[in-house]
Amino acid sequence: MILRKSMRTGYLLAFFCLGVFRVGLAQEERPVTSERPATIDSIDVVRDYRPVLADAVKIRRSPDMTNKRQYQPALTYNILDNKLDITSGTKRLTVQEMPFTNIEARTNNYVKIGAGNLGTLLGEVYLTTDRFPDARIGGYLKHLSQKGNLEGQAFSQQQIGVFGRKTLVPFTLNGELGFNRYGTRFYGVVQDEFGMNLNPDPQRQAFNDIFFNGELTSNFEEDDPDAVSYSVKADAYAYGDAFSARENSVALSGYFNKRVRAFNVGANVSGDFTGVKGTDYQLGNHIARLNPYIRFQGNNYNVTLGAAFVAEFGGTSRTNIFPSAEVDFAVVPQYAHLFGGINGDVNKTAFRELSRENPFLAPDIAIRNSVDRLHIFGGIKGNAGATFGYKVQAFYRQVEGMPFYRNNTDSPHLFDIIYESGEDASKIIGLEGEINVRVSETVSLGGKANFNEFDLAQEQEAWFTPKMRLSAHTRINISDKLYINGELLFQGLTYGFIGDAAIDLSDYSWTEIATGGRKVTIPSFVDLSAAAEYRATDRIGVYVRLNNLMSTTYERYLFYPRLGLNVIGGVNFSF
Repeated sequence: MILRKSMRTGYLLAFFCLGVFRVGLAQEERPVTSERPATIDSIDVVRDYRPVLADAVKIRRSPDMTNKRQYQPALTYNILDNKLDITSGTKRLTVQEMPFTNIEARTNNYVKIGAGNLGTLLGEVYLTTDRFPDARIGGYLKHLSQKGNLEGQAFSQQQIGVFGRKTLVPFTLNGELGFNRYGTRFYGVVQDEFGMNLNPDPQRQAFNDIFFNGELTSNFEEDDPDAVSYSVKADAYAYGDAFSARENSVALSGYFNKRVRAFNVGANVSGDFTGVKGTDYQLGNHIARLNPYIRFQGNNYNVTLGAAFVAEFGGTSRTNIFPSAEVDFAVVPQYAHLFGGINGDVNKTAFRELSRENPFLAPDIAIRNSVDRLHIFGGIKGNAGATFGYKVQAFYRQVEGMPFYRNNTDSPHLFDIIYESGEDASKIIGLEGEINVRVSETVSLGGKANFNEFDLAQEQEAWFTPKMRLSAHTRINISDKLYINGELLFQGLTYGFIGDAAIDLSDYSWTEIATGGRKVTIPSFVDLSAAAEYRATDRIGVYVRLNNLMSTTYERYLFYPRLGLNVIGGVNFSF
């Protein structure tokens, strides 16, 4: 029995050893494979490979349509580093080197000449150089002249100037020195009740403007939480007409801003020293301003609190203190910002600006500043990517001494300046809107709209001031060589005032007013213009422009019809 058990145990041990031996032999006979890790040259494919790339991050920069000057100049570049996120395990993408090609020479200069009907002559020369990486200098020369069908209906404009810009490490300098001349005649067609021309020999008028402006602006790091920025600016001009009106001005302004993380503390300061001279009078119209502020700024909000101290001296001496507060809050960052504010200011009345708007002024016009006692505004603005931008704003103003144009009683073809006055300030309620749309790579358009409602203390109407004004523009790139532009201007009806009852107004709609004189209605008008340019070569182009396509001799000011359809064409050469 013992022997059988021993034999049985031996057989079991033998079979077990034999099995172990066969397993070991099988492991030795299996083919030997490399155990090095998978690389780009050797990959074990265990399933179908489907590469999936993350969407590329698109950087979109749309213009902020805020119509105020930024308190800090953005003079540095903030280039974002966006890396392509690839999780497939393949090697990093590399930049493919392009074959050598000749780089097209940039053209910074051009010459433009043109001619058209109504005796139109056009000439432009623009020269500049950018040989220096931190400096730019240049100059320009322009001429435009036209002549209408009415006696004395002639216009001419000349401009000449030089400019420069120099960027240094701590700051940037730029400036411009130039001369502008605008010539016309008092061609207004005025007749008395018997049909006699009251302006048989239109006088010549010409405005000469010598000007200079220069600015020093600091450079700073955009990401510096404790950045200090500053700017100093100087503006000066000597302006006069063909008679005895003269205006000389020197204005100095500057600002200082210190950033302390989420806070900005600073001040704006300026001094405007202007002298006005007429036939038998001379006055000084000087304004000094100080505007300290503190700004709280975050990623999605901006709150500014401050005050404005404005002092007038010279012909008039008075000091005003106005509140200054603004807020900007991002409801949806970039897409929708709510903004609003309250402020006030003294609005300088300058002969230079008045004559640019209406060149048919009478001699020795009165000069007096107006005051915004209260200005409240608010609205919404934003961008939808790089293709759509908008801004809508409503405002309420209380203005003292608002200026208006009015026909002179003795010489109705000339215009005086009158000022709204009374115990209460005049009130203006308005709505403004602006939109810019890029429909496609080849089509872009935009437009502006202004609506105003006046509640005046004394005058019956806001003379020659429209309550509604619309403008629109478009640009279409038909191809790389052909471009088309279009512009549209619509102005609602306005009113003029005539104090002499002997004037013939049979061509106008008018009514008697209780204070004496007649209120004349000036109809609304539409001015449509179009232009096209064809680039024959990289340096030579041919262009044509059509102004007032509807050929309506509308009037902006009473008795002064504008030019009808005028066409101008020519060539330009870039080099």
